[in-house]
Amino acid sequence: MDLSRLFKLGTRGSPLALIQANMVKDALAAAHGIDCEIHVIRTTGDRVQDRALAEIGGKALWTKELDRALLDGEIDCAVHSMKDVETIRPDAIVIVAMLERADVRDRLVGADNIDAIRQGGVVGSSSPRRRAQVLRARPDLSVVLFRGNVDTRLAKLAAGEADATLLAAAGLDRLGRDDVGQAIATEKMLPAPAQGAVGIECRADDAMMRGLLGKIDHAPTSRAVRCERALLAALDATCHSPVAALAMIDGDVVTLRAELLSEDGAEHVAADASGGDGEALARDLARALLDRAPPAVRAGFGG
Repeated sequence: MDLSRLFKLGTRGSPLALIQANMVKDALAAAHGIDCEIHVIRTTGDRVQDRALAEIGGKALWTKELDRALLDGEIDCAVHSMKDVETIRPDAIVIVAMLERADVRDRLVGADNIDAIRQGGVVGSSSPRRRAQVLRARPDLSVVLFRGNVDTRLAKLAAGEADATLLAAAGLDRLGRDDVGQAIATEKMLPAPAQGAVGIECRADDAMMRGLLGKIDHAPTSRAVRCERALLAALDATCHSPVAALAMIDGDVVTLRAELLSEDGAEHVAADASGGDGEALARDLARALLDRAPPAVRAGFGG
């Protein structure tokens, strides 16, 4: 195994993406003493900021250019925020490792809590999940499109385009902004599947890279996130689907909590289950949720 060569690590170019790429670079250096060169790949999701992802191609807008660079051999591995990675991946690409998961919660910026937002106020978000959860708690509010990196969204908030916005605590913490916003307990707002997790992919036939990356995998994070992604697959969820999920690991036991909502948040169904096989558990829970879901909720799933 030639570890003397310079390995090429692909990433998006946002400040948060670069921080996460450097986290992977440092982990590989610590584990193997190897050096990585970070290659910034500009994605469609970064270029198009005025429309919701679901309207212009979904999560593939964050991954397709990195996939192409990986399959063409321009990079040896790619770093992703796992909540941005579509559920079904190309057979030639494999998710090999995940770093230890950070804070899974959302943070509310602009108000102390959702109840404190003014009557008839405006919340900025591009997430169907967050939109539905906000409207479920406060049907009087309206939700407007907020896309872009953390600085862009905070600037929109400061400019008065909304009264409040929601951001992932993990991203804020990694950017050194742990003092921004108020964290919302997962009992009040369940996060997006895979929120807070950084994943690394490589070519399925690259045995060397698979071996190197396998050594930096945080097994409990991988187990939890793969459980949450199995739920998405079993639900046939898309970028339009308002779905929240969180898997917790306690020894050999996985506990999965999940919530499905209607687009307007007026109806929802929630459940939890525990077991040893996280992915089987996720499939069973998905069936149970869909069986119980009212039509307005089921409309967001299955295609």
